[in-house]
Amino acid sequence: MIIRDCADQDTHQLCQIYNYYIEHTAVTFEEFPVKEDEMARRVANYRQLYPWLVAEIGGQIVGYAYATKWKERSAYKHTAEITVYIRHGHAGNGYGKALYQALLQKLALLKCHAVLACITLPNVASIALHEQLGFSKVAHFHEVGFKFGEWRDVGYWQKNLDAPS
Repeated sequence: MIIRDCADQDTHQLCQIYNYYIEHTAVTFEEFPVKEDEMARRVANYRQLYPWLVAEIGGQIVGYAYATKWKERSAYKHTAEITVYIRHGHAGNGYGKALYQALLQKLALLKCHAVLACITLPNVASIALHEQLGFSKVAHFHEVGFKFGEWRDVGYWQKNLDAPS
């Protein structure tokens, strides 16, 4: 497995991975598939501040992880929100952990202090991944999303990296 920075030609595979989650799960609150031009815009926008990484095996992207600005106010400049998605059928092979470890290292070098992850609940596998990497639950919001005819809760997990200088 190779972990590398996302490239322009990865957009099609990113959409394949993400759109599965949109159409078949509640882990994302998006409800309509994302088109390649929109995904390309997101990647370009998010990469202005933070890394967007992909895990690749034999030319196939098996997962990706990225960070985004958590809030707009300037005092939040050392806080990022992270996300990981693994290609359907490839979960449980350590790809998410490897992607997150690489992403967290890059965020530390960028002087990021607090890292947040929003998890649609319940999601035992995602909670286990985040807690294995040292994240702790810090918030629980009840019935804040409505998808597939049901109200959904979300929780936030946080990990602090080295303090910014």
